[in-house]
Amino acid sequence: MANIKSLCVYCGSRMGRNSHFKKLAENFGTILAQEQIRLVYGGGNVGLMGVIANRVMQQGGKVTGIIPRHLNEEEAGWKEASDFFVVDNMHERKRMMFDHSDAFVALPGSIGTLDETIEVITWKQLQLHNKPIVIVNVDNYWQPFMDLIDNFIREDFTTPRVLDLFHVVETVEDVVPLLKSLPEIEQIAKNTLI
Repeated sequence: MANIKSLCVYCGSRMGRNSHFKKLAENFGTILAQEQIRLVYGGGNVGLMGVIANRVMQQGGKVTGIIPRHLNEEEAGWKEASDFFVVDNMHERKRMMFDHSDAFVALPGSIGTLDETIEVITWKQLQLHNKPIVIVNVDNYWQPFMDLIDNFIREDFTTPRVLDLFHVVETVEDVVPLLKSLPEIEQIAKNTLI
């Protein structure tokens, strides 16, 4: 069973038009607090990221926020987090979020969320880590991304094994049971880059 004590959540700095997404972030924040899993996130107090961070803290959980200096004012850096770090740039933010996390979850978001998600998937493909990655495909939000991956496979730019680099679930309620069902360290076939 995977021992997940901290979870990096990538999600939007806006709420989006689907009101279901806000409820999803609230529910996931409650789940993380109840499971005593520390939230690691981008440090803002806006959008879905603000919703989930606030909910974790309200429910007695722990939050690590990491924000680059240039976004600290724009995204209203949430200094009430259990741990709050202001870093010099986006690269340092992403690396620090990676280092503080046992696994990664992508909720609905935009280009930044996609960038962060793709990066940890790419690092896993290059065998730089074996941490679990979960995409929450609520209301089929991530289906265009899955279609793009299928196109990569069809066009022979990768193999179907790329789909083994991450897991897809439909609800936030599915995330923790999935993580608990995984082996301690997910294995990738050595010497076989996908």
